[in-house]
Amino acid sequence: MTRCSPRTVLHRAAGSLAAAGLLAAASLAGAAAPAQAVDTPVFTFGGPAETALHPYPESGRPKSSRVGITLDNPSEDEENGGFDGDFTLTFDLSGVAGVADVKIDGEASPDCEITGTKAVCEDWGIRPGSQAAADFVVTAADGSENGDTGTITVTGRADGATFTPFTTRLTVGGPDLVMERLPFRTELTPGEKQQAPITFANRGTRDADGVLLTLRYSRGLDIPQRYSNCEYTVDDPDLPDFGWTTALCSVEGAFEAGATYTLATPLTLEATERAYYDTFLYGIHENSAAQRTALRAGAPSERGTGGVLKAVPAKKGAAARSTDLTPGDNQQEADFRTENTADFVAYGDDVAGPEGSTVKADIGFRNEGPAWIGHIRSGEDVATVDFTVPQGASVTSKPERCRAVTADGKYREDQNSPAPRYFCNTSMTVRDGAGLDLPFELRVDKAMVGASGAVTVRNTFLKNPKLPFDPKPANNTAYLVLNGEGDGSDSGGATEGGDGGSGEPSTPPTSAPDPEESPSGTSGSSSSGGSSAGTAGGSGGGLASTGSIALIASGTAAAALAAGLVLFTAARRRAARHS
Repeated sequence: MTRCSPRTVLHRAAGSLAAAGLLAAASLAGAAAPAQAVDTPVFTFGGPAETALHPYPESGRPKSSRVGITLDNPSEDEENGGFDGDFTLTFDLSGVAGVADVKIDGEASPDCEITGTKAVCEDWGIRPGSQAAADFVVTAADGSENGDTGTITVTGRADGATFTPFTTRLTVGGPDLVMERLPFRTELTPGEKQQAPITFANRGTRDADGVLLTLRYSRGLDIPQRYSNCEYTVDDPDLPDFGWTTALCSVEGAFEAGATYTLATPLTLEATERAYYDTFLYGIHENSAAQRTALRAGAPSERGTGGVLKAVPAKKGAAARSTDLTPGDNQQEADFRTENTADFVAYGDDVAGPEGSTVKADIGFRNEGPAWIGHIRSGEDVATVDFTVPQGASVTSKPERCRAVTADGKYREDQNSPAPRYFCNTSMTVRDGAGLDLPFELRVDKAMVGASGAVTVRNTFLKNPKLPFDPKPANNTAYLVLNGEGDGSDSGGATEGGDGGSGEPSTPPTSAPDPEESPSGTSGSSSSGGSSAGTAGGSGGGLASTGSIALIASGTAAAALAAGLVLFTAARRRAARHS
């Protein structure tokens, strides 16, 4: 959210010049073109429909609440959709006289001033989107009583624009729902279950007519019950998120001020076989149409088919609706660590092509579980795919998430020309059964037999490459083999078992005489391109190209190799058809 553009001399000058330019253009056009009707922009206000005020205390200073009013320009044209002109916003405070005392937050609303029962804000320019219009600090008025209520009406005025009026209500007193923190066991094992006797209190001055219980848990947790008075939303499995499940439960009853309530039957919280790092959020709000709409956030949901979730004790009869006095204590959270593992399996590719050609290669890794891995709190990337380019080739196209580095894994300013090595980070989540697919395109600069580059999935820290959750480091490395003997293919497709399911790394090329340095900008020898990187799981992080490469010494030999590859590929295809 951005604030309205400040009213400055420069802005006014720019607006005047623009207006003069438009008038000049109109004069030059004359009758050559018919007059075009210009749509008048319509701006709307936003803010809380109702705000609860702490009752005026018998002693001491009254507790304050805040009311923020926003101004919305519906235009989606960021460059040309702004309104360039002066405008005035007026807040009629007469409706809350004797109910609330209203002050302006001068730092947040520098262009606003209160005179009597009216607040006026003057500014210039309304950008597309939502922006802060005014912020008020409100308290219950001396002499007000519990239940007193009144409204503030907001209007706007500007030449060439229309403002839709808006009303917000202030009410003295109300329910104050507080969610109690549960003493969960947070160190778990897969399949472990524990009860969650959700407990909340109403510490406000008025009863609450029904409550909305919100349960939100990440992919590794589950609440097996599906209650008929709950709506369930599950995140799209194709999105790189935490796989949240959200249950929004409407619990009927009048919940008295000063009373504490618990569920008639405790929930069951289970750590599933995919659990690792997980979070459970549980909150309580008063049940209202506005609150339900806000918590749903437009997401599709399905209603449960089980029993009815109830809270006890519950008072019969209806209570007056209001809003929460202290919304900040309506929710609690719990983080869990489950003793579990995830097997990240790297996969490489076998590709082939003559000198000067471009080949496509698919590399990456798969999480074969059982756990999903998500850094919910930190938001850090889970892992890095460390790719060393095969000798004699140069990268012509890479995924956007990949960054070029030097042969020893250090920072490289140039991200456009081919590099000897690439680091590709995952997102902050890697679900079980998912992974990271990385399509590369490489140009064959020199035809070599069995040139290979390591594909290693490792920790994001180069000096500490071990994945702490992965018990099988041997399959964290595979190889991209270019023009391999016996395994080549002119299709650029993945090798057999390339989906990572084999659990073993691809076989590196066999030893051969040391090659010359490649003119492509890639590492030209094992000493310059990979020996400093060490082995998988070593301090260097990620394998570099292993094994020596035999160069084709002459153009004639290169042509022979290309022809041999074509004949070999044709033979494989014929054999496949007759098998």
